[in-house]
Amino acid sequence: APCPQWPYCRKRCSYCNFNTYVVPAVDEAAVRACLVREAQTLLRLSQVHSVSSVFFGGGTPSLASPGTVAAVLEAVAAAAHLPAGAEVTLEANPSSTSASRLAGFGAAGVNRLSIGVQVRGALPAAAPTAPRDAVVTALPPQSLDDAELRMLGREHTAAEARKAVETARGLFPGRTSIDLLFGLPGQSRDAWARQLEAALGLCDDHISLYQLTLERGTALAAQVRRGALPALPQDLLADMYQMAHTVLVAAGFRHYEVSNFARKVGCPRCYVPPWAHGRFVPRGEGGHSREARVQTLEPVAWMQEVQSQGHGTRSRVVLSPLEQLEELLTLGLRTDEGITHKRWGHFSPQLSLQAVFGAPGEARALQQQGWLVLDSGGLRCTWAGLAVLDSLLPDLLWQLQRV
Repeated sequence: APCPQWPYCRKRCSYCNFNTYVVPAVDEAAVRACLVREAQTLLRLSQVHSVSSVFFGGGTPSLASPGTVAAVLEAVAAAAHLPAGAEVTLEANPSSTSASRLAGFGAAGVNRLSIGVQVRGALPAAAPTAPRDAVVTALPPQSLDDAELRMLGREHTAAEARKAVETARGLFPGRTSIDLLFGLPGQSRDAWARQLEAALGLCDDHISLYQLTLERGTALAAQVRRGALPALPQDLLADMYQMAHTVLVAAGFRHYEVSNFARKVGCPRCYVPPWAHGRFVPRGEGGHSREARVQTLEPVAWMQEVQSQGHGTRSRVVLSPLEQLEELLTLGLRTDEGITHKRWGHFSPQLSLQAVFGAPGEARALQQQGWLVLDSGGLRCTWAGLAVLDSLLPDLLWQLQRV
């Protein structure tokens, strides 16, 4: 799934440490040309024949014009088969989602919208549950409370967020997602319960919930560190996460991934974004091994590299068979399906899931404690295990490495 990134924002949120940039002006024609060229290069190198989804992330990709989105999609369709039903998602900020602009994105080929009624962060977050109190990091989201939005440094108001979602649902019925952030400094259980109720009344398609991560170097982290804002205790964070699970599941949502809930779920996907880390086999260069590719972060330097060599890949490392299995384990256990025997066998034809995790050791102990399941379907977490996944992974990775 190609994931073009638009790294620019109008302002930086108080909790954001993403690779985003606030600049006086953007040469959109130049950025568009580079996005198109890099998409063409990476698709040619990977020799992907069909693309099932495209995800426009950021930054704030809704600040790009519909013409840029259309140009990238045309490049993807020219380099690989892009079926008419392929999912094309755009992340949007409520402050840049007028009805006419959203209609323009729809005409350009977007058919799914992800609205940050808060914003974005890192990897999705799960709250801790005793006795294992590890916290999984998260991709940011938003709030439906004006005071919280001001604290987070968001441009929009709660009313604007609601209007944006309502407009999006009219244009993309059944294909609108909202992001919500929890665990904000000073947030109470009751306030979070009200947010969940408001979210259910606003969007019944897909909801992503992210626990706030106080990242070093952000304004919000500095405020908490000096005592200007209170950090929430771990048991309250755990209660908030469990409350969300209970409320959303009772409302008919499937908790299909650590941070994601949906009434209708397609195939779980792992997006591979430029300006970050990518994974693919460069068959176009005669390669047969899966690579980790790190992209150049700073946009001007990235554009210079794309213009000179066709892509902005700063470094590339061939992943060992063990590293590939470690990634499969780490990402696969984030979903309620877990890792099927078929999927594991694709990466490990000689060593089965049962051979690795069915033997006496850490995995068996986690199964006995109710955190993990290994059966005919494969390896997956229970709900209790999914909530504390980060604290389970070190034991599982250690067992995998030993075998």
